[in-house]
Amino acid sequence: MRPLADRIRPQSLEGFFGQDHLVGETGIIRKNLKQGFIPSFILWGPPGVGKTTLAGILAGFLDRPFFTLSAVDSGVKQLREVIDKAEKSRILDSGSPLLFIDEIHRFSKSQQDSLLNAVEKGIITLIGATTENPSFEVISPLLSRLQVYRMNPLSFSDLKDIIDRALTEDEHLQDINIQSIDYDALIRFGGGDARRTLNLLEQVIHQIKNEEEIHLSEKIIEDTARVNPINYDKKGDRHYDYISAFIKSVRGGHPDAAIYWMAQMLSGGEDPLFLARRMIILASEDIGLANPNALLLANNCFQAVHHIGMPEARIPLAQTAIYLATSPKSNSAYLAIDKALDKVKNSGTQNVPLHLRNAPTKLMREMGHGVGYKYPHNYAGNFTPQSYLPDELINEKFYEPQNNVAENKIQMQLDRWWKPNQSK
Repeated sequence: MRPLADRIRPQSLEGFFGQDHLVGETGIIRKNLKQGFIPSFILWGPPGVGKTTLAGILAGFLDRPFFTLSAVDSGVKQLREVIDKAEKSRILDSGSPLLFIDEIHRFSKSQQDSLLNAVEKGIITLIGATTENPSFEVISPLLSRLQVYRMNPLSFSDLKDIIDRALTEDEHLQDINIQSIDYDALIRFGGGDARRTLNLLEQVIHQIKNEEEIHLSEKIIEDTARVNPINYDKKGDRHYDYISAFIKSVRGGHPDAAIYWMAQMLSGGEDPLFLARRMIILASEDIGLANPNALLLANNCFQAVHHIGMPEARIPLAQTAIYLATSPKSNSAYLAIDKALDKVKNSGTQNVPLHLRNAPTKLMREMGHGVGYKYPHNYAGNFTPQSYLPDELINEKFYEPQNNVAENKIQMQLDRWWKPNQSK
C-alpha cells in the first residue's frame, strides 16, 4: 500500500494547502498559469511543504510531457538522457516539456552545467526543488536563468486541514472510529512537515486501529513517533536562520528571545560549542568596550561547555546568553578594526616614523631609529603627547568611543591625554 501522504496528494490547486503568496488568487504562479506561461524556476523551502506536489499539479494543468529526476541518484548521463527524451517529446507550439529535479542542490557543478543549454534554449522548462539556499547551492549561470520562489513553512491551520482531509478522503481511514485527536502533538511531532505528519498519523492509527474507539492522545503519538519533534538541520537553512535570530536577539537586548532560539537549536541537536563560539564573537563585536567582562565570561563559557558537555552545558550557555543580551552594547572595536583594515587596503604601505622604530644596534641608532622617542613612564601620569601615526595619517581617527558608561570614561581619558588638535 502506498503511504498516506502519497495517496491523498492533491491533483489541483484547489486541494493544495498553503503558499497563497504563490498559488493564491494573486500569487505569481497562478497568474502565470492563467496566461498559459510558466518560466523555469526553483521552489525553495523546508521539507514537506508541497514542492513535489506543486510541480505535479503544474504539469497536469499545463498538459505537457513531464519528466522527473532525483539529484540523489542521477548523474550527468541520466540527466542528458532525460533532456534528449524531453526534446524529442516536444510538440510544436505546445510549450517546453517540464523537467522536475528534486533536491537540485545535490547536483554537482558539472551536472548543473549540463542544464544550462537546455534551459536557455527552452528545450525544457526546469522546476527545481531544494531545501537549501539556491544562492549558495546553485551555480550563478544557472541561477540567473531561473526564478526563485520561496515556499513558507505550513501553518498550524494548514496542517490541521491536511490531516482532516486525509481522514475524510482516504478510503482506508474513512471507516475508522476516531473520537479525538491531539492536533498539537501530531503537528509538533510532525515537525511542520506535511508528509511526515501524515505518515505519523497513519502509523499511530495502525497501532490502535483494532480498538472500538480511537483516541489519538499525545502519549500515543509521542510513543509512536520516538523522534525529536524539532525540524532542524545543523547544516541547512534552519541552522543559519536560527543562529541569525539568536544573534540578533542578543544584539537587540532581548534575553527571552535569545534563550528561546538557543533552546530551539539545542533541542534540534546543535553543537553546544558552536553556540559558545558564536557568543565569544558576539561579546567582542556587539558588546565590546561597553562591557569588557562580556568577553571574559563568553570565553569561560566556551571552556565550561567543552569540559562538561550536554545536558549540563545548557546552564552556562543560558547564563552567558542572558548576560550578553542584558549588557550595554558597543560595536566601536568592530568598526575601528574594519576602518583601519580598509585604510591599509586603500592607502598601501606606510613607513613607521623613525622615533617609533626599534633600535637594537648602534647602526640603527646612527640611522635615527628611536631618536626622539619619549618613554611615557618617564613623565607625570605615565603619559606625554607625541605622534604615533605616519605623517600621511596624522589626523586619522579609527576608534570612536560610543555613548555608554564604560566608553564615556574612555572618552574622558582620551580628552585628558589628547587635547584638541594635538597629534597622535
